[in-house]
Amino acid sequence: MTRTFIDVHILQTVPPSCVNRDDTGSPKSARYGGVKRARVSSQAWKRATRKAFDDLLEASDLGVRTKRVVDMVTEDLVASGVSSEDAEPLATAAVLSSGLKLTKARKGTRQETEFLVLVSWQQAQALAGLARAALESAGGEITGALADLKSAEGKRAAKRILQQGNSLDLALFGRMVANDTDLNVDATCQVAHALSVHAADSEFDYFTAVDDLKVGADDPDGAADAGAGMIGTVEFTSATLYRYASIDAVHLAEALGDAEMTERGIAAFLQAFVTSMPTGKINTFGNRTLPEAVVVSIREDQPVSYVGAFETPIESRTGYVVPAAAALRDWATDTSEAYGVDPVATWVVGVGAAGDSLAGLGERLPFAQLPDAVAHAAVARVRESV
Repeated sequence: MTRTFIDVHILQTVPPSCVNRDDTGSPKSARYGGVKRARVSSQAWKRATRKAFDDLLEASDLGVRTKRVVDMVTEDLVASGVSSEDAEPLATAAVLSSGLKLTKARKGTRQETEFLVLVSWQQAQALAGLARAALESAGGEITGALADLKSAEGKRAAKRILQQGNSLDLALFGRMVANDTDLNVDATCQVAHALSVHAADSEFDYFTAVDDLKVGADDPDGAADAGAGMIGTVEFTSATLYRYASIDAVHLAEALGDAEMTERGIAAFLQAFVTSMPTGKINTFGNRTLPEAVVVSIREDQPVSYVGAFETPIESRTGYVVPAAAALRDWATDTSEAYGVDPVATWVVGVGAAGDSLAGLGERLPFAQLPDAVAHAAVARVRESV
């Protein structure tokens, strides 16, 4: 089978911000090329991408990362006419039979899974369907239905449900269940930690806040009290980031079992990943930006990050993004020449001089056209290889 990988390379300048912070409140960082870099974790940008899916895809195409799987199944059972009294124990039994472990319920709450787990709505509905079928088979008698769900055959059926019916986000980002590896789903998308292309140090914003009802020193009828109502500091950084992600289109199609959904999903991922932004401290800094440069390639050899273009940090007094775009172009060209493998196709989106610096790498087009163009080309290759 012909391999088809979609590599996404992004250069994006983010002004003073703290979109992703560590346990001390500091912007995340990493050392690369011997210097400290600004960093945004892959998890932060995957979360932003998943949230952006809500505006791009139908709910039926997506899943939910939650501990409340029992709630999902219970609500489906109640909506289909099963009494609330029967729905909860049936849902609990179905979830347990699937292999997911549940914690002891707190007073007034339903049992939850031990860990957050990504479950598609289709899988939750199928578990509810299994529970309904058990209830019908038992003639509406709850004890018999629960016994059927807990039987060896019931457990096999419930586990099969969580091994099928993947949502797009589940197929892309995978699922790990530590205590039952049969429920694991291998991710078909890799997302790198975003790194600044240059050395980047954190700075501190010292701020004060005024109490609007506090009596001031200039009030002739009140006691002088001119101090600030609050003082503090916020740590921040600013950087031109290199972002990278890759999708294995063949394995994504296998995980979804639907070529049309695969094409729709690739286009949605490109739209969401390129334009999303983690929301940490965003009200404080108003740091929402769009990338200055996007390069997307279809490869048939392997995914290839171009982060090596920035192992030597960019140094400039007139901005980083244009020299970074030139470094990205040169690294891509040199890598192809050194290994003798060119991408099958490449598309480029660029703003101003940054886009001009990427001339020659591939077809330049407006971003509005890129997601569909890439998705169509990738899925056409997948269809040909089947």
